[in-house]
Amino acid sequence: MKHVLFACVHNTGRSQMAEAFFNRMADPAKARALSGGTEPATGMNPTVLEVMKEVGIDLVAEGHHPKIADLDALQAGDRAISMGCGVSLACPVHLGKMEDWGLDDPKDQPISKVREIRDQIKDRVSKLVVELGAAK
Repeated sequence: MKHVLFACVHNTGRSQMAEAFFNRMADPAKARALSGGTEPATGMNPTVLEVMKEVGIDLVAEGHHPKIADLDALQAGDRAISMGCGVSLACPVHLGKMEDWGLDDPKDQPISKVREIRDQIKDRVSKLVVELGAAK
């Protein structure tokens, strides 16, 4: 079983989208993803919720909410991916084995830009699932 952690600072957008896409694309007997933030916000990004509904994923109905990054999962996981917070000390990328995908933050972006970010995440996650040999 492969484990992937998608992390960011607030866990309101990019990492939530990545977790949802991964768990939809991966065979649950082969891989599972979690997401979390180092400083979780109190609510989800409403534009992210909207663009995910456009592709048939209702993050709220599926129980997604901002949560603290599970650092034990980072240490034990097969992959740990930061969504684009670079080397900020608030971001877990500084912990060592995390790779950074360098994606734009959807916060305060127009819906057209958030759609682009969503599609970039979906493409990267799709490639990751195949790379891990975990596709359905």
